[in-house]
Amino acid sequence: MVSMRAWQVTKPGPIDNGPLRSELLEVPDPGPGELQVRVLACGVCRTDLHVAEGDLAVHRTDVVPGHEVVGVVTALGPDAGTEFAVGDRVGIAWLRHTCGECRFCLRGAENLCPRSRYTGWDADGGYAEFAVVPAAFALPLPAGYGDTELAPLLCAGIIGYRALRRAALPPGGRLGIYGFGGSAHLAAQVALAEGAEVHVMTRDAAAQRLALELGAASAQGAAEPPPVPLDSAILFAPVGDLVLPAMAALDRGGVLSIAGIHLSDIPPLNYDRHLFQEREIRSVTANTRADSREFLAFAGAHRLEVTVHPYALADADRALRDLAHGRFAGAAVLVP
Repeated sequence: MVSMRAWQVTKPGPIDNGPLRSELLEVPDPGPGELQVRVLACGVCRTDLHVAEGDLAVHRTDVVPGHEVVGVVTALGPDAGTEFAVGDRVGIAWLRHTCGECRFCLRGAENLCPRSRYTGWDADGGYAEFAVVPAAFALPLPAGYGDTELAPLLCAGIIGYRALRRAALPPGGRLGIYGFGGSAHLAAQVALAEGAEVHVMTRDAAAQRLALELGAASAQGAAEPPPVPLDSAILFAPVGDLVLPAMAALDRGGVLSIAGIHLSDIPPLNYDRHLFQEREIRSVTANTRADSREFLAFAGAHRLEVTVHPYALADADRALRDLAHGRFAGAAVLVP
């Protein structure tokens, strides 16, 4: 048996109680239609924290988390196709299977497929030295970025991109961003590159400074009103209480896009203050492969500044604790 070091969620619960355990596991072989990938870097996402703490119900016992995986192809399973070859650098993202047959898949909304499956939740992910991925869901990566820079693009970047599109920001519009972590700081750069005026609301002083350095027009506290009415807003912080100030900050016809897979309860809304004048709330559910490829092509054409904090794979539990306690701005990345 050829073994590898990996982290498993052995007992979901508060991150400070150690729900992850480092283990020696067998290196996975690629099955039909799959690629075997040696992990070069894996981003640390808040969704990993939700899996570790049990906010997302267990789908696979002792799952290896991690779904922002940059790796190099080391073997191809039978019928893996011709898009990727041994030695290619590829990305493994959250979405890893859809049925291709349901009404959602057939209309181009595969992110809503009832039979969808996910990396680091339904199947082992990238908190390990090796991983496998269906070739049909592996992603080609843009040139000009290092491995650790690419990792956050594979979920933080992709989900931020979809959240921005769901926010229906008009050309040259005013965008509010609530929370400014790994996903938000990438979505802000996409919006700025497309000509938006960006205003950031976050409690973290370092994140406020980063927002201004990247070109935001303003940065203030998480629940503070922006200096101007907003055409659109994105809520990245998993805090339902922030829905109210975000909705109150929207101009007529404004849209709030909620980017997280998990959100604490939303307090009661006042119809006149928060919803009247055709304001809308929209959720974001995963992404499609088209979203992934569009965003990565954008990243290839527009150099994004990716703020990363590298951790050794051996320190994955510490990286998740630091994420939970807001000890860095930007994105943590594990390096085997």
